[in-house]
Amino acid sequence: MLANHAAVTSDLAPARSALTRSCGSPALLFAPEHGLEGIAQDMEGVVDARDPLTGVPVRSLYGDDATSLRPSAEDFQGIESVVVDVPDIGTRYYTFAASMDGLMAVCTKIGVEVVVLDRPNPLGGIRREGALVQPGFESFVSQLPTPIRHGLTLGEIALLLHRERYPDLELTVVGCRGWQRGQTFETTGLPWVPPSPNMPTLDTALLYPGLCLVEATTLSEGRGTTRPFHLVGAPWLDARRLIERLRTLNLPGVGFRPTQFRPEFQKHAHEVCTGVELHITDPEALEPLCLGLHLLKAIYDQHPQEFGWRSQPYEFVSDIPALDLLTGSPETRKTIEAGDTLEPLLARWREDVRLFEGSLEGVLLY
Repeated sequence: MLANHAAVTSDLAPARSALTRSCGSPALLFAPEHGLEGIAQDMEGVVDARDPLTGVPVRSLYGDDATSLRPSAEDFQGIESVVVDVPDIGTRYYTFAASMDGLMAVCTKIGVEVVVLDRPNPLGGIRREGALVQPGFESFVSQLPTPIRHGLTLGEIALLLHRERYPDLELTVVGCRGWQRGQTFETTGLPWVPPSPNMPTLDTALLYPGLCLVEATTLSEGRGTTRPFHLVGAPWLDARRLIERLRTLNLPGVGFRPTQFRPEFQKHAHEVCTGVELHITDPEALEPLCLGLHLLKAIYDQHPQEFGWRSQPYEFVSDIPALDLLTGSPETRKTIEAGDTLEPLLARWREDVRLFEGSLEGVLLY
C-alpha cells in the first residue's frame, strides 16, 4: 500500500489500519515525501522503517537521491497488487502523484495490479491554471502531463497516466461516491488532515499553486512560521510599497497586509523579515498562479539587486533553475527577468489549459 498519515476514513481511522481490518495486513507500505507520518520537511530524506500501527515494513519513496523516488522490482516479490491512498492537493508539483507515477511504471514492468482509492480534489475539479511541461524540463515536480493546477483527482491522474504511459498496467480506480466537480472541500463533510508539515489548512492548499513558486527564489515563503505560503518576505523587502503595487492589479479573491515575521528554520531563519500576508477573500474567485506570478514580478521589479533565484539543487536537479522545473520551461523566469508584461505568458498558459482539457475524454470520472 502507498499511503501516509493523511489517508484516513471519515471517522479518522488510518486507512492502512482500516485496510488491515477488512482485508488483512498488507505485505509492505510505501511512504511518499514527508514520510508515513508526515513529519519530515520538504526535500528531507526519509529512511525505511516499520509502521508502529500495523507492524508492516515501510519503504520510503523519498530518500537522499533521485533513485529513491520510485520502488525497485525487488520490493514486489510475492506481491500481487498495490493499493494507493494518498490525499493530493491538486497541484502538479505536489509530489504524491509523482510517487504514484513511479510506482505505476514499475508495476507495469513486473505485472503487479494497481488499485487507486480516489478522493476529492480539495481545489475543486473545474478550475485549471498553468503551462504544460516542455521536453527537457521533466523532474519530480514536473513529472505529470498536466497543467500546474490540474483540476483532476488522483484517480483521474492514474487514468491519464494509464492512457498516456502505461496502457499495459492492470489498473482499477475506486471512485468517490457523491462528489461533484464543482464541489468545494468544506461541503464534503470530510476532515482536513494536513498532508504535509506546511499544508496546515485548506486555505494554504488554495494558495499553494501560486505561492510554491516562491520556493524558487531567495524570498521566504513562510516556512518556519505558522503561516506557510500565506507569508512572503525578506529582511530587505519594502512591504508597503509592494502592497501599493499589488493593490493596483485588482487581483481577484485575495487581500494584502504588510507584516513582519521571523522564520525559525529554512530561508532567513531567525531573521526578521518584512513582507506581505495574503488573506483569501473569495476562494471561488482566487487565481493562485496569476497571483504568484504577479507577486514575483512585482518584487523582482522593485528590488532587482536584492532579489535572487534559488541556486541550490531542487528536487535532486542541479543544472536547471528551480522556477523552470516548477513551471515546466524557462519562459516564466525569462519573462520576469526581461521586465516584460505577464499577459502574453498567461495567454499561452490558458492555451495550454484548453489543449489539456480537450484531451480528457475518458479520463474524467465525475
